[in-house]
Amino acid sequence: MKNKDKVIIYDTTLRDGEQSPGASMNIKEKLEVAKQLLRLNVDAIEAGFPIASPGDFEAVKLISSEVKGPIISGLARSLTKDIDVAYEALRKAKRKRIHVFLATSKIHMRYKLKKAEDEILFQAVEAVRYARNRCDDIEFSPEDASRTEPEFLAKVVKAVIKAGAGTVNIPDTVGYAIPTEFGGLIKYLFSRVDNIDKAVVSVHCHNDLGLAVANSLEAVVNGARQVECTINGIGERAGNCSLEEVVMGIKTRRDIFKCATGVSTTEIMKTSRLVTRVTGIIVQPNKAIVGDNAFAHEAGIHQDGVLKERKTYEIMSPQDVGVEKSKLVLGKHSGRHAFKERIKELGFDLDERDAEKTFERFKILCDKKKTVYDEDLIAIINDEIAEAKEFFRLNTLDISYKTGATPKVTVILSGEKGKISKRSSGDGPVDAIYKAIDKITKIKGSLLDYSIHSVTSGKDAVGEVIVKVGFGKGHIVNGRGASTDIVEASAKAYLNAVNKVMAKKSPVKTGRLI
Repeated sequence: MKNKDKVIIYDTTLRDGEQSPGASMNIKEKLEVAKQLLRLNVDAIEAGFPIASPGDFEAVKLISSEVKGPIISGLARSLTKDIDVAYEALRKAKRKRIHVFLATSKIHMRYKLKKAEDEILFQAVEAVRYARNRCDDIEFSPEDASRTEPEFLAKVVKAVIKAGAGTVNIPDTVGYAIPTEFGGLIKYLFSRVDNIDKAVVSVHCHNDLGLAVANSLEAVVNGARQVECTINGIGERAGNCSLEEVVMGIKTRRDIFKCATGVSTTEIMKTSRLVTRVTGIIVQPNKAIVGDNAFAHEAGIHQDGVLKERKTYEIMSPQDVGVEKSKLVLGKHSGRHAFKERIKELGFDLDERDAEKTFERFKILCDKKKTVYDEDLIAIINDEIAEAKEFFRLNTLDISYKTGATPKVTVILSGEKGKISKRSSGDGPVDAIYKAIDKITKIKGSLLDYSIHSVTSGKDAVGEVIVKVGFGKGHIVNGRGASTDIVEASAKAYLNAVNKVMAKKSPVKTGRLI
């Protein structure tokens, strides 16, 4: 890969990423992330800001010693004491870089630094020269470059390259720029800085307007060949350019960018999850590339298309980023194709009649749950294709119950010839329901055992009830029922047992409707 075709990925998760509120990592965690970044094959790791704290110094020092392969970089203000401390922390790194920065925008010069342009230019050049005497690889960042006067920015860039900076980073420090503007700034620098070919032009974009990735990619189109980014896009305020998004953007649309990165993309998901674990910052479900829904499909049309040809609705292969496969999320928008594929994957071979009945039950459940899990489907299928023929089917439950009072219920069962309604009371709502069912079916059952368990998790979990019911002398039948409403599941379980008795042509007289 020619240099002009390679985009250097400079990961700053351990420095700028750690500046996310609440995202502080201890030394052990930083080393763990750095080793995973090595597996991800990033080109450079900004391990920290050594002078910021003893912990940062020790983390940079440890990573410099333990992680071999990528460039290990340490941040420093344009002050000799910062540069000295950064060098000491980086001393054991096989490939080390000191990253020096100084603000150049009018607002920063006036209110923060209280310096004029000529003072800033002098300090930047002196800092780069000093750092260059300590280390061969120097990067310089004119902080708040996107709000800096373009002519002054070009002047600074030219001077620091002449002083020895091998990389010049153009930060959109406060996420102010928009893509056409930022891309235009990079193009302007290439046209106005006559020695710019002697350095790598880098960009470091923040996400305050949600444009960090777009700005970074526009910069690449206009000649930038290093992108500074973080895993999951974490960082100060609204975060940084997301590594996974910019890398997969370049890979997926190489026809536009005409370049590539060296990142091992199959390590992306593993890296994302590690950073989530050590920082405690959860990735939003709809986050591009690494969100839970990034390769998930619920809409029936989309599911049907993906099952026929993945590329109809997926522009990337999930395996490319370390995801085992796409997810067909079963919900109210899912169609028969995805539903039938899922029940086949679960090991069920249903005929068309049972599959259609189960699909109808699935759709009803979808109105009660946002997501239907495999355990839900198994419970529905087991409930639907139980061995008993349905002589009676539960139609309606009407329960009146309050603490200290005897519960009263009205149960309506339906069959081929119509519906029957009976009202009853009992020691509890379940007992009252069972007595009402006895009145309708004219079959007297005796509850011998009752168990309940959750087959899925969450507040809207499907519960399964299993009952053991005695009918006459020595005639014991098991029944089962499942629902998000456990009282309804209890009624279905008892009715399932009654239907089994009727299917076996029990000598017990019945009042069945069919």
